[in-house]
Amino acid sequence: MRIIAGEHRGRALVAPGGQATRPTADRTRQALFNVLEHALWGRSPAAARVADLFAGSGALGLEAVSRGAATCLFADHDAAARAAIARNVGVLKLEGRCEIKAWDATRLPPLVGPAFDLVFLDPPYGRGLVPPTLAALRAGGWLAPGAMVVAETGAGEGVLLVDGFEPVDARVWGAARVSFLESK
Repeated sequence: MRIIAGEHRGRALVAPGGQATRPTADRTRQALFNVLEHALWGRSPAAARVADLFAGSGALGLEAVSRGAATCLFADHDAAARAAIARNVGVLKLEGRCEIKAWDATRLPPLVGPAFDLVFLDPPYGRGLVPPTLAALRAGGWLAPGAMVVAETGAGEGVLLVDGFEPVDARVWGAARVSFLESK
């Protein structure tokens, strides 16, 4: 697993050991960012405030920072995942632009500080965790007006329809369905 593009292109990333984390494949991550940067409705990560929830290795958020995101907040309740994120952030020397929290993304605290422009959700497949996380993001004031949420679910899980979010696109890449949702 590696950074695909930007300032840290080609740099290797570590993932936590075991079966608890399923990192987004390099090819899926590349396709996801191509859509974000080139679709008419897309959002470039450049200068964005990014949150990577169910962060695992932090690959999605670190890719965004490599491509110019101003900051990234990583949240994962798993200690091994947070340790891998901390190692990746340290190797890339991004401590000043990244923050790591031990939070359950379905129970986020109210946000203190500026809202996020781009949020990545990559929860375990098949557990129905995206809708309660979207509700927590809205309830906690986490989303800037028109924020883009990119949610990865299993390919067979169907289209996400959640009040307060407009689905603008969905793509299936291998075992993953990636839904692009605009906050309303």
